[in-house]
Amino acid sequence: MADKISTLPFLLFLLCLSNHIVESREPFACDPKLGLTRSLKFCRVNLPIHVRVRDLIGRLTLQEKIRLLVNNAAAVPRLGIQGYEWWSEALHGVSNVGPGTKFGGAFPGATAFPQVITTAASFNESLWEEIGRVVSDEARAMYNGGMAGLTYWSPNVNVFRDPRWGRGQETPGEDPVVAGKYAASYVRGLQGNNGLRLKVAACCKHYTAYDLDNWNGVDRYHFNARVSKQDLEDTYNVPFKSCVVAGKVASVMCSYNQVNGKPTCADPYLLKNTIRGEWGLNGYIVSDCDSVGVLFDTQHYTATPEEAAASTIRAGLDLDCGPFLAIHTENAVKGGLLKEEEVNWALANTITVQMRLGMFDGEPSAQPFGNLGPRDVCTPAHQQLALQAARQGIVLLQNRGRTLPLSRTLQTVAVIGPNSDVTVTMIGNYAGVACGYTTPLQGIRRYAKTVHQSGCNDVFCNGNQQFNAAEVAARHADATILVMGLDQSIEAEFRDRKGLLLPGYQQELVSRVARASRGPTILVLMSGGPIDVSFAKNDPRIGAILWVGYPGQAGGAAIADVLFGTANPGGKLPMTWYPHDYLAKVPMTNMGMRADPSRGYPGRTYRFYKGPVVFPFGHGMSYTTFAHSLVQAPREVSVPLASLYVSRNTTGASNAIRVSHANCEALALGVHIDVKNTGDMDGTHTLLVFSSPPGGKWSTQKQLIGFEKVHLVTGSQKRVKIDIHVCKHLSVVDRFGIRRIPIGEHDLYMGDLKHSISLQANLEEIKS
Repeated sequence: MADKISTLPFLLFLLCLSNHIVESREPFACDPKLGLTRSLKFCRVNLPIHVRVRDLIGRLTLQEKIRLLVNNAAAVPRLGIQGYEWWSEALHGVSNVGPGTKFGGAFPGATAFPQVITTAASFNESLWEEIGRVVSDEARAMYNGGMAGLTYWSPNVNVFRDPRWGRGQETPGEDPVVAGKYAASYVRGLQGNNGLRLKVAACCKHYTAYDLDNWNGVDRYHFNARVSKQDLEDTYNVPFKSCVVAGKVASVMCSYNQVNGKPTCADPYLLKNTIRGEWGLNGYIVSDCDSVGVLFDTQHYTATPEEAAASTIRAGLDLDCGPFLAIHTENAVKGGLLKEEEVNWALANTITVQMRLGMFDGEPSAQPFGNLGPRDVCTPAHQQLALQAARQGIVLLQNRGRTLPLSRTLQTVAVIGPNSDVTVTMIGNYAGVACGYTTPLQGIRRYAKTVHQSGCNDVFCNGNQQFNAAEVAARHADATILVMGLDQSIEAEFRDRKGLLLPGYQQELVSRVARASRGPTILVLMSGGPIDVSFAKNDPRIGAILWVGYPGQAGGAAIADVLFGTANPGGKLPMTWYPHDYLAKVPMTNMGMRADPSRGYPGRTYRFYKGPVVFPFGHGMSYTTFAHSLVQAPREVSVPLASLYVSRNTTGASNAIRVSHANCEALALGVHIDVKNTGDMDGTHTLLVFSSPPGGKWSTQKQLIGFEKVHLVTGSQKRVKIDIHVCKHLSVVDRFGIRRIPIGEHDLYMGDLKHSISLQANLEEIKS
């Protein structure tokens, strides 16, 4: 079969040569060529933004204001303001899923990075930020060319709670700390680091406790997520808090579902009190698309549409993705359900973000990033980063007898499976148009002569008619590589999985080919969610297993580089791989994280589930070996309290100090670890550091508190410092949602090392 070599890179090269002829975007507002706008106060860039915002809102009529409350905001011609489409997406590259972005002309494609679950497996914060920086370069370039907006409703930072969730692929995995660090890193990359000025405006979604799309007759539009205060505080809200506080994101999106009987987009506790009040969001809150209409039409939360409009705006919603607020807000104001001042507050939040983006600063070409154009999209450097990201996200799950890496002297390699020569499958969902693709088959062909058999027509693999040809290919090859797994027909938005096994006859194909194979057999799994491949794990004829997620446009090249040892795998699983029978014990509708043995409920994620797994969270092998040695770590730490009153009331029966009662600034610790490459190949090691609290009433499961990526040439050693903040990392959340520091022995786990730290309440250094 001929290689599917895309012509996009060549086309882009030609376009780059003619980049100077691409017309620049007309100013969104404050066009210096219009005499109309020269005297307007909101156009004066030397004034503080809040002054300009107040001036603009003061000039708008109620009807004009209301038409700005929705994603396809209307123009205000009399003030020289154009219409604007707020909805664009950039989950792992500029996407055309939202109506604000389109490809064509000088911008036929954009760099398609691996799906987020794959990139999360790198455990590399600097990589996450760099991807965000590249994506925002390409987004700004497309904006300048009139093909995209500046407000991107990404990333998705929901916790991957249930392995069946079709959108788990979009998330950074099951651990709230990892999800929070990913959120902050990617957002920083997207938005830039120029103070209040925004390169693009990111958005963390879907707030909160949203991780069910369509399961067993329950869909996201009707689902009421019953969540304890404990789980909300220590799991579901953690990534969003990190996104706002550490990432300084410009937007948060509320979700379709209800939480404890209230739609998230109409809950003032979640929006106004928590996101804006407690966390200090400097930005706007937007609804998921049509969710304001859903809470009225589907959930019947209010008696009238005017009440629905009023309840969302009063709760803290600023922008409606959908037409609902444009239709019903005026009558809500006229009926006394909503004050015009409350509409003004919502507009102040959205317009402030537009001003921070420079949209009211006149000519785009004269602004920061105004020089970006087609030559800055799909650049060789950007495409190389996509390849690096794919390499770093690949996880070596098993490697019997060092089956991998394969020898480069192999004469013939059989490449088999429904995902062996795919293109768009590799970029997952919420993707755009890639610059070009290297399929797994194409990547392997760079190293050896190949014989290709798909074995199945697609991942459903509904028949075994082509299996004989696949067996023949394996029988005559020096090695066999099976590229199996899932795609968007199995797991996607509004498509939760029914099981965890390989679909259709895929398992039979793998087993039959492994039996027939003359040489080593390697199983490569392409998927977002975990797959129960216990059969392959236990089959001695299958030498190695790789999980590659959805590895992006360069996925095939990265897979081949790992298979043949050009790249040494260093990825770790960002989610637990459960056995298929786990599902019978955990309805997707049960939001509880902790195990409940009295009801036979096993709990969720590595933090609370103690049963058997196929592969655990954090698992991932290398072609080399690493050794750890503890250099320095405290053994005893005194926790200073804030006052004498606190000392009498903070511990008691729970033997734990409220975080709010501790002097947290004095509780930053450093743990120093030496990591050595003791093998015979250069490699990158991810050091994961876990903690577990004292026994008793607190959960004994360990919790990830930090991670560090370190590259080591063979024989070399590096010292790694892990910062531990007692209030943040050694605290737990009680059943009332209160974060506390348990007194006693806390255990740290670092690779194969264990170290105990004793925490004691310090009643002597009490501040009066």
